[in-house]
Amino acid sequence: MTANTITAADTRINARWLIPVEPFGVVLEHQAVILQGSRIAAVLPQTDADQKYRTRETINLQQHVVLPGLINLHGHTAMSLFRGMADDLPLMTWLNEHIWPAEGKFVSGQFVLDGSKLAMAEMLRTGTTTFSDMYFFPEVTAQAAHDIGMRAQICFPLIDMPTVWGSGPDEYLAKGTDLIAQWRKDSYIMPAIGPHAPYTVSDQPLKAAVALSEKTGAAIQIHLHETAFEVEEALKVSGQRPVARMADLGVLGSNSQYVHMTQINEADVELLNQAGGHIVHCPESNLKLASGLCPVQKLIDSGMNVTIGTDGAASNNDLDLFGELKSAAMVAKVVAEDATALSAHKAIEMATMNGARALGREHELGSLIAGKLADLIAVDLSDPFLQPVYDPASHLVYSNHGRAVSHSWIHGVPQLQDGRLTRIDVPDLMIRVQDWQKHILS
Repeated sequence: MTANTITAADTRINARWLIPVEPFGVVLEHQAVILQGSRIAAVLPQTDADQKYRTRETINLQQHVVLPGLINLHGHTAMSLFRGMADDLPLMTWLNEHIWPAEGKFVSGQFVLDGSKLAMAEMLRTGTTTFSDMYFFPEVTAQAAHDIGMRAQICFPLIDMPTVWGSGPDEYLAKGTDLIAQWRKDSYIMPAIGPHAPYTVSDQPLKAAVALSEKTGAAIQIHLHETAFEVEEALKVSGQRPVARMADLGVLGSNSQYVHMTQINEADVELLNQAGGHIVHCPESNLKLASGLCPVQKLIDSGMNVTIGTDGAASNNDLDLFGELKSAAMVAKVVAEDATALSAHKAIEMATMNGARALGREHELGSLIAGKLADLIAVDLSDPFLQPVYDPASHLVYSNHGRAVSHSWIHGVPQLQDGRLTRIDVPDLMIRVQDWQKHILS
């Protein structure tokens, strides 16, 4: 590009601060992000952008920090319709006596459509641009996310028992194979395999899941070592800790994601490192259900890729990933007994680049560099509760909440403009949500 060359592009975003994530730990000031189509064309100082680019629109965000869109790597989106329904209960009581019976009564394709849209509205409003879902009727959530324009890893459920979505493992695997075939080449939807947990899925379905993953490249996501009770029961039944059993069955691997991991010892960490894969930390759900504390800094120090998720709104009770980052950083310091554990920049990396790595899309997502997909957000730091600003990264993790997110783009398309959703009819959605509330209460 010569000194006199002016390049045309679609959108210029002027940011007071910018956290590109790559390189790590950097906060830049007075930067411009240039978008062309679905990609980032350039990230450069605003004075340089004045000389090099002419854009169709310019968005001035002079009190904002711009960063990559957040990646929420675990949730059950449709369960947003169960938010607050069965609180202050231990996990197995919560599941066996409340959630599973409610799912049997109320879950349907329409329930999943409305619940997933409610979750997507909340996630978009609070900075998430990519999410992972593990729930019934995954074909419905996949289509809804695609229509709205959100990126989503859609994990079809695999469990030994019959559910509203199928009669058992054979039917789940057959439907899941079709889901993978339909979406595997899509830029927005990433189909994956979701065996529920070691205590709900027997050996043969797990082996079939591994075979399907190896054949198609689809990731496996599984709840693993979520509670002490799970580990104790596994030892009684098989004499093996769940991680060891998963290793023997081939479930552990570079394309696998392990959710929760609150109960781990040195042998578990060694097996995980040998096999590879990714940890999905869900601190607020773990805290609320008293499931335990994931030793995040220990896992990071061992070389594991640690990502973050909210879990479902029925056990959290929100899908605000910024709140999750604060909880993750706080809990990590207490568990490690080290105030330097999980710094603000490391927490942001968990929700951006680390999530992209777990999805196998680190070359396209997770940081703001030229050539990557234009998935990014802006957070308004002008409110009194965010003033004064000494370190924007610290504010995002320790002072911010997701409602300060003002703008987001996915694939270069605006999804949130000045706090308003552009692709979801919120008033219509709220009518349907209220109808569900009345139906469930009755």
